[in-house]
Parts: sequence; C-alpha cells; structure tokens
Amino acid sequence: MFKTRLISGAILLALIIMLCVFGGLTLWAFIAVISVIGLSELYKTVGMQKSAPAIVCYIISALIDIYLFITHPGEGGITAQVSESINKVLPSGLTGDKLSNPSVFPAICLFGLAFILVMAIYVFKYPEFNSNQITMVLYGLMYVTVFMACVPLTRALEDGKLTVWLIFICAWGSDTCAYCVGRLIGKHPLPGGLHELSPKKTSEGCIGGIVGAALIGAIFAACVYADKSFIWKYALICGVGSLIGMVGDLNASAIKRNHDIKDYGDLIPGHGGIMDRFDSILLTAPIVFVLASLF
Repeated sequence: MFKTRLISGAILLALIIMLCVFGGLTLWAFIAVISVIGLSELYKTVGMQKSAPAIVCYIISALIDIYLFITHPGEGGITAQVSESINKVLPSGLTGDKLSNPSVFPAICLFGLAFILVMAIYVFKYPEFNSNQITMVLYGLMYVTVFMACVPLTRALEDGKLTVWLIFICAWGSDTCAYCVGRLIGKHPLPGGLHELSPKKTSEGCIGGIVGAALIGAIFAACVYADKSFIWKYALICGVGSLIGMVGDLNASAIKRNHDIKDYGDLIPGHGGIMDRFDSILLTAPIVFVLASLF
C-alpha cells in the first residue's frame, strides 16, 4: 500500500510540476477535467452524480473554466494566440478592455444560469430530489469549480510562474510539516469537534504545519527574488494559506463523515479520489490568489 501510494504520489507531483511550469491551455484543461471529476465525487455522496442537476453543473463548470481561460490565458505561444483571436470576436463587455483586467460578469451569469436550471429541475421533477441534494449540487459548483480555477488564475498573474507554487507549499508542504511535527512532539489532540473529525491530528502538528509552511515560503522567496521584501510577504501568504488549507482538509473530512464514506473515490491509487488529494488545495488556491493579487 505504501509503495503504491508513493509511486502514484510521485507521478501526480511530476504532472503538477509540468503543468504549472507550462501553464496556459494545458493547465486550464487539466483543471477543467479534474473539476468535473471532483464534482462527480462530491455529488456521489448524496447519490446525485448521474442526475440531471449534476449534468447541468458539469456543463456549467466546463463553460466557466473555458471563459476564465479566454480571459486569463497566461503567457506564451498558442495559448495567447488562441485567446487573443477569440477576444477579437467577442464583445468588450465579455472580456474586458484588457486580458489582464477581464469582466467577471459572464462567469457570474453562468453560475446564475446553473442555479436557475437546477432549481427548475428540482421544481418540475419534485419530489425526485430533496433540498439537501440540490444544495450539495450548487455548493459543489462554487467549492470545486470556482475554487479550483484559482490555481490557473494564480499562474496567470504577473509573477504567476513563481506565485503558483505557494498554493502547493500551503497545502502539501504544510501537511508534510504538520505530519512530521505531530509524529515527533504531538501530544495534544485537536480541541472540541475537530478531534472527532481527525483523531490522529494534534495541536502541535497544526502549529508545526503553519510555521513550517511560512518558513518554506520565506526560503523560497529568498531563493528566487533579489528583493528581500518578498520574504515576509511569502511567509505571510504561506502561513495564512496553511491555516486555511487545514480548514479545507477538515471540511472535506466532515462531508465524508456526514455520509459515512472513507474516500471520495479511487482514481489516484493509495490516495483516493480527486477530492481526497486536492481537498486542501480547494481553499489554499483562492486565498493565495487573493493575497498575491493584493501584494
């Protein structure tokens, strides 16, 4: 089991590195595909993965990613050329005056369209679906599709080639640090209901994960930037992102416990499904995108 987990983890890491280095169309395509798979895994928890509301959201999810790719293509080669060609034939209100400052109105409209269509199906097919199922379907569109899109959105920022790695430092780097600190000196379980969600996690491990992510972020900045002000900026982003990533991890665990499942899927051998491996990424990506944009 450990060998399988190690091999599949190494392959996934190599794939992520390649996609983030190249960025653009390849990264957006990957994110669009795993977003739909992630939605399917999430919807399966409430028996909705093959339902009409789910199919609507799969389609809207793909359309949101296509639109965001057009307006945030990143740099280089065929990606920029394709995006610029499409922008020439679209009204300026759909793309914004500049690729770097696109309008988000169409994306909001797509989300609204999904909401209306899903509500219509709920009403006209009543009582086939219940409100908890419909809520999960709509929740997934924001939780999975929009938040996952923040990975290529971060890559498309001015310093995106470097900034995008903060997402993975916040999520997987923090997780590694938390595991090591927890194993070495962890004595106190997480307080309250958090212990029920994750009995093996400790308070010391969580603190170690936050501090470790901040240190990795600072070291990363020191290695790639001559401007030393990036050291504290990256340390802050990674520290905050690590904390938020833990919330994402526990949130995914809470959903699984609510529905009595061990893993969301089995797509990644030894790791589970997309939602099992990318649970913390879903919350670190938007926080890194926002903080990196502000700084």
